Amino acid sequence: AKCIGTNEMEAPAEPERPNPRGDGRKLIVILEKACLEVIQDRNKQYHLANGDDHHALLGKHNKNVADYRPDITHQCLLTLLDSPLNKAGHLQVYIRTTKNELIYINPAIRIPRTFRRFAGLMVELLHKHKIRAQGKHSEILMRMVKNNLDQHLPPGCRKFAFSKDAPRTIDPVDFAATLPPEPVVFVIGAIARGSIDPQFTEETLCISQYPLSASVCCGKICCAFEKCWGIL
Repeated sequence: AKCIGTNEMEAPAEPERPNPRGDGRKLIVILEKACLEVIQDRNKQYHLANGDDHHALLGKHNKNVADYRPDITHQCLLTLLDSPLNKAGHLQVYIRTTKNELIYINPAIRIPRTFRRFAGLMVELLHKHKIRAQGKHSEILMRMVKNNLDQHLPPGCRKFAFSKDAPRTIDPVDFAATLPPEPVVFVIGAIARGSIDPQFTEETLCISQYPLSASVCCGKICCAFEKCWGIL
């Protein structure tokens, strides 16, 4: 299926995969502080603002060019949604932007491989607030939702954040093995620098002695739960 829009905004969906275990095992990843903003050029064309292509335009508006890295969100989504954990029906992803907008990601979406097509898709989402698949059922692939996490997260689920400066360093595989077979939330900063400080998490953890990109963090936590839950 293709996303409604131009050929630059294709987002074919895969069939929904039910949780084969029939249990409550679910990893919920929130990509925090994602810089997803629409910018208009002199020709009144809309673009997803990024430091590489819109350096002069962002500078004109006194924006810090280094903060405009939507490619980080793109990389994270590719890592998460391509994972065996997602294909097995055990993953849910949300994006929370620097403007406090919350975006629901359908696990069945197939994110465009190239950044240019991804950027076009995000511009359409930010304007229309939802992206539908083409076809008979017109399934919603991405949707902007009310920024109240309590409405979207399972009641009582445990919530953790990642930071290289966290006081406690854990092995993701060993840590996953200590958690009960229930939904668990991990918040990962979709940022190039700095740190996140979500107020709703119970603890911030470090998963490596080295600084890691957001995409690598996503991959490590998915692999940890795949190993713990026997997903190949």
